[in-house]
Amino acid sequence: MTSHPDSTPIQLYDLRSEQMVDAELWDGITDKNLADWEAEWTPELLDMLKALNRKGIERKFWPQSRHWDWRAKTQGIEMRLDNQCFSINCENMTQAMMITELTHRARIESQKNDHLVYVDFLEAAPWNRREVVDATPRFAGCGSILIRAAIEHSILEGFKGRVGLHSLPQANDFYANKVSMTDLGLDDNYQKLRYLTTLQNFRI
Repeated sequence: MTSHPDSTPIQLYDLRSEQMVDAELWDGITDKNLADWEAEWTPELLDMLKALNRKGIERKFWPQSRHWDWRAKTQGIEMRLDNQCFSINCENMTQAMMITELTHRARIESQKNDHLVYVDFLEAAPWNRREVVDATPRFAGCGSILIRAAIEHSILEGFKGRVGLHSLPQANDFYANKVSMTDLGLDDNYQKLRYLTTLQNFRI
């Protein structure tokens, strides 16, 4: 974590006003981001889970990342040079976070064993997730911006834009269709999650 991360101006689409709004992509996950997660994300998610439970929605349809502990995840990688964190901030609130790492190798045949940026965890705030929110989500574009950041990170590392990840089932459509990653099928060695990757020199 870093207290004063580098930031890049970006824009998110505000679904409430139907306008683009200014935001920032931070090169890091800070104490401010984790405080937002604990004080804002967690209670909001709990309220949403209560609503789903009252409606009798089966647990398999609840948000599949609901158990993620972002403080524990960031503490586990402190001082490690092979991990990089990113966060999106808008309206003085954390809207999404991502952790990447550099130890995985490409699986697609044309890139076999080449280095890539692996997306360990990517999550948007509960109010930005269509599968969680009953009403209109607040901001669109968080996931696409973070995948683009992973691709740019890959380019800077000399990996030519190669990115890979294992997708939770609820996110399969987003990765395959919204950001056009290549689906290499279920991974029997990783909780039977789908493994998706970008092609070399891929951009979104």
